Amino acid sequence: MVSVQEAFSILKSNLPPLREIEYSLSQVKKHILSQTVYSSINMPPFRQSAMDGFAICRHDSLEYSIIGEIKAGDSHQVSLQPGQAIKIFTGAAIPDSAQAVIQIEKVSVKDAQLFLQEQPKQETNVRAIGEQISKGGLALEKGTMLNAAAIGFLAGLGFTSVMVYKKPTIGIVVTGNELVKPGIPLDYGKVYESNAIMLELALKEAYFDEVSLYEVNDDFENTKNKLDEAISANDVVLVSGGISVGDYDFVARALKELEVETLFYKVNQKPGKPLFVGKQKDKMIFALPGNPAACLTCFYVYVLPTVSILSGNAITYNQTVLKSLSENFTVNNTRCQFLKASVMGDTVTVLSHQNSSMLNSFSLSNGLLYIENGTYELEKGTQVEVYLL
Repeated sequence: MVSVQEAFSILKSNLPPLREIEYSLSQVKKHILSQTVYSSINMPPFRQSAMDGFAICRHDSLEYSIIGEIKAGDSHQVSLQPGQAIKIFTGAAIPDSAQAVIQIEKVSVKDAQLFLQEQPKQETNVRAIGEQISKGGLALEKGTMLNAAAIGFLAGLGFTSVMVYKKPTIGIVVTGNELVKPGIPLDYGKVYESNAIMLELALKEAYFDEVSLYEVNDDFENTKNKLDEAISANDVVLVSGGISVGDYDFVARALKELEVETLFYKVNQKPGKPLFVGKQKDKMIFALPGNPAACLTCFYVYVLPTVSILSGNAITYNQTVLKSLSENFTVNNTRCQFLKASVMGDTVTVLSHQNSSMLNSFSLSNGLLYIENGTYELEKGTQVEVYLL
């Protein structure tokens, strides 16, 4: 059995290398750039109007002659003489002969004559060439998480695809003859299976979409074959249940026959002690406890950081924040604890129903309070470590 910190260290030293892939912009949301991107154009590529109004070629009078209009997207070149103006719309190209754009609310028009209230300053409402970024300028740095704004920025620079770190494909293997799908009548001795949909949606909430599900009966050959199928087809495999030492827990034996190297088995923690982590070449295998709350605890503490790091995220294990305990709390445990908790501002409150099989309090939790083992009192206001969910 290893400590929590030893488990983190073992995981960190056994992570497979990151992989790069070129994706179209429509595929890269929440991916991490694997290389720095430079602009191949000026943005904007021409002097651009920031307003609907009139572009003018200045002279001494406040009266100008209107000679036409320029819409956004028009490509014809116009040359203005002093005293001439042209109606222009936001985003349109400003003639080189114009010194400013007067917004439409600040002028009056009669027939083809334009009347200003005052002479504008040079370059008023003019977006200069390369104002946002110059040709060859740094667009986005390697390691940037691509959100909608970043993708829109890249599209505006003319990119159709970029190099990103490839997210791992993930297989979820669910074991247990006692499990039935929700919606089916529940016979005596059976329970509804919840870990598969819980893990799948937790992954998708974190933008891991390539997730496959595998169902296994408590039979050794079936367990071995399904595990082999899942490991062959995925980069990371999560096994729910079957890792303990019962007569019908076949996962450990099957993994051994599949030549999965054991990195560690059992962690000195509560809940989630019977956690197994192994490796087959560059494939990572997590055998999670079957109890739902223990399963989800191990997912947030060990699995989610792992798949995030493999996706290029610059995060670490044991990424906690300090919060103040809202009330006194007694610790009396030989194992460290991950307690379901509610975080509000700088305060954290321990929730009830901490049993490893109970998800009801997890559904109200937005943090896991980490407490070292021992027998001691934590007073209200004590700074404690919290994993934010």
